[in-house]
Amino acid sequence: MEKYVFTGVDGNFGRKSAETALQLLDKAQLVFTAPTEKGLVEYQQQGITTKVTDFNNPDSLVKAFSGAKKVLLISMPFVGEKRRQAHKNVIDACLASGVEQIVYTSLVNASDPTNPSIEKLDHAWTESYIENTDLDYIFLRNSQYAEAMISNYFAMVENGILANNQADGKMAYISRQDCAIAAAYAMASKLKHSILNINGPELLTISDFVQIGNEVSGHDVKYQVVSDEQDYAIFDKMGVPRTTDGDFKKDSSAPFSSDGMVTFGKAIREGKMETFSDDYYKLTGQKARTVRTMFEDSAKYQIGARHSVDA
Repeated sequence: MEKYVFTGVDGNFGRKSAETALQLLDKAQLVFTAPTEKGLVEYQQQGITTKVTDFNNPDSLVKAFSGAKKVLLISMPFVGEKRRQAHKNVIDACLASGVEQIVYTSLVNASDPTNPSIEKLDHAWTESYIENTDLDYIFLRNSQYAEAMISNYFAMVENGILANNQADGKMAYISRQDCAIAAAYAMASKLKHSILNINGPELLTISDFVQIGNEVSGHDVKYQVVSDEQDYAIFDKMGVPRTTDGDFKKDSSAPFSSDGMVTFGKAIREGKMETFSDDYYKLTGQKARTVRTMFEDSAKYQIGARHSVDA
């Protein structure tokens, strides 16, 4: 029986992918992994095969992937050499254990050398590394999670101003839940050597986004464009670390590094994130959630805490 390995099932993204996988594949085909035994208990109770894996321990990965046809690699939430090495370990383990295909959660416009997002550098590197192996692959180039900006919106209600450096750039914001669903569908699909753009159903400026939030919630938040330097200063004041090696505040409305967010905002401003396709619908047969729908049930669409084991 073909085996499908879903990594990181204890995380925000991985949990939704695992839930969707149970609707698409036979439970006996599934192998769920997480970095701790605690993160796997609920799946063990359902009779699902589980494995404890450490992305910094290649031997644990090879054992977990042995006999699998496909592996889902959810990109790590840190940036730079640490992430590249973790991804490389997963890819090398796929090769060593005879995996046929890897499904990788990448970023919109990842391969564009003019895209200034620091986040995209690791995605481009990972895509290239995979492409230069014998592995088949599906790259899911995800748009920005709407949850991140919904959380940001509500964090700014008290002072009435949401300020960032995106200006009039556009993004097809998508729910993290829809990205996770897409990953499960990609794992269950017959696609080969594919690059899919996983976008939301509409291109919006951040002003459009804020206006939808106001219309639904009744608040009166104003959008203010600021320079990249001013954007860094805003995050500094919030206690957001510049890099993913910094210390993250518990329950922060911005559980990301400011380097990542400011350069991402710059990429949006410069039109590098305007990719817009119907790949999500073609893959899943479903329409992605709109920003308005998410604001209408906003409690379910918060970004939540950082969820990673960075050993």
